[in-house]
Amino acid sequence: MIMTNKHFPRLSAPLLSSAISKMRFASPLAFSFSSLVLFLASVLPVAVPQLSFYDPARVTQISWRPRIFLYKGFLSDEECDHIIKLARKKIARSMVADNESGNSIKSKVRTSSGMFLQKHQDEVITRIERRIATWTFLPEENAESIQVLRYQDGEKYEPHYDYFQDVKNQVRGGHRYATVLMYLSDVERGGETVFPNAEGASSQHKDETWSECARNGLAVKPHKGDAVLFFSLHINGTTDPASLHGSCPVIEGEKWSAPKWIHVRSFDDPQEPSSSWGCSDASEHCPLWAAAGECEKNPLYMIGNSDAPGNCRKSCMVCDI
Repeated sequence: MIMTNKHFPRLSAPLLSSAISKMRFASPLAFSFSSLVLFLASVLPVAVPQLSFYDPARVTQISWRPRIFLYKGFLSDEECDHIIKLARKKIARSMVADNESGNSIKSKVRTSSGMFLQKHQDEVITRIERRIATWTFLPEENAESIQVLRYQDGEKYEPHYDYFQDVKNQVRGGHRYATVLMYLSDVERGGETVFPNAEGASSQHKDETWSECARNGLAVKPHKGDAVLFFSLHINGTTDPASLHGSCPVIEGEKWSAPKWIHVRSFDDPQEPSSSWGCSDASEHCPLWAAAGECEKNPLYMIGNSDAPGNCRKSCMVCDI
């Protein structure tokens, strides 16, 4: 069932937007709070300043597992063209993170070209970054810089996860919690974003305009200005296998897109691992969470590992890893 919000009253929430933009995730419960706020935002229109304008009437939720939202017209044509202009002369062959070492390597699974913009590179980019924070209710400091990707004839990105398989990339900001994927151009054919493991894929109607690749799961066509928001983690902070996704090969035309990855913790100001964390709790609620079974359900947050210590090692009685 696709939900819209055309019949709901408008609310003014500039203070809420300001508070959320400064929010840090301090516990597993913060994921649940963020999810609840996002759901409310998807059905209750919010009036915000033009700088970060967000119109929930354009948002639909297209999947619960994983949680996927489609925002029609998230970017203007001028904003799309501006991003492409900034990136066109600087793009290079895209890389992937090696699952074991975490190092960036070239791979046949990803054949696009890309580059990263700088945060707040100019007024346009700043406006877009703030709009993303307003839509997602996730702090700007938890996000990476916007990446710009170009897919030409036959180029693709095979199904993959945005959360990390290695330890190295989790040290800075933790897992990627959410992804905002912005489409900067129309594509004549192909180039869809496909979610092979998403629930409800079989009920999605697809006519002859969809590629064969897109028929292998729940899919979204790239339309200039649209954006997709999806979550790679469950609301309790554990990884969601249903978030597997890929970019189908471009059959006709050229595809430009811009992903924005948002982490569990601050990406701009990451906390360095400390030996003093070894057998202590970072929250007074740790004993309650441990008693509720969170050590087993959410080990990454509660226990962590040798490179990224967890927040409740004492209550989980795991002091040496």
